[in-house]
Amino acid sequence: MKSIKYLLVAIFSSVVLVACGGKEEKKKEGFSYEKKTDVVKETKSNPNDVTITGNDAMQFNKKEIRVKAGEKVKITLKHIGKMDKNVMGHNFVLLKKGVDVMAFGNKAATAKATNYIPENGKDVIAHTDLVGAGETTVVEFDAPEAGTYDFLCSFPGHYALMKGKLIVE
Repeated sequence: MKSIKYLLVAIFSSVVLVACGGKEEKKKEGFSYEKKTDVVKETKSNPNDVTITGNDAMQFNKKEIRVKAGEKVKITLKHIGKMDKNVMGHNFVLLKKGVDVMAFGNKAATAKATNYIPENGKDVIAHTDLVGAGETTVVEFDAPEAGTYDFLCSFPGHYALMKGKLIVE
C-alpha cells in the first residue's frame, strides 16, 4: 500500500511539473542547459534610412534623428493626414549649421513658387518635395560633418511645431 502511495505521489508530481511548464533542465556529461524561448529583435539594415511622418496636427513623429557622419542618409517622409498639400503640406528641410530656424521659417512662408524653400536653398543641406494626404517623398544625401543640425517643415507656420534635430555622430 505504501509503495502505491509513493508511486502515485511520484506520478502526480511529474504530471504537475510538466503541466505547469516548469523549467526543463537537462544534464549531459557534466553540462547543463536550460530551454529558453528565443526572442527576435527587430533590427534595421541601415540606421541611416529614416522614415518620418507628418500629420494634420502639424507634428512630426520624430524630434531627433541620429545618423553616421559621411554616410548616405535616406529620409522618407510620409504624410499620414487627410488634408491636401495646398492646405496642410509637409516637407522635410535640413538646415545648415547656424541657420536661424525662425528667420528661415519666415522667409519660407513667402516662397510658395519654390515649394517654400527660400533663396534657392542657400541655407539648406537637403529637402524633400512638398506632400499632402497619403503621399510619400524621399530625399537622399551625404551626412554632413559631426554635429547637430535643425530640421523642419517649411510650409507656412509649420516650423513652430514641426522641427527637430539631426545629430550626426
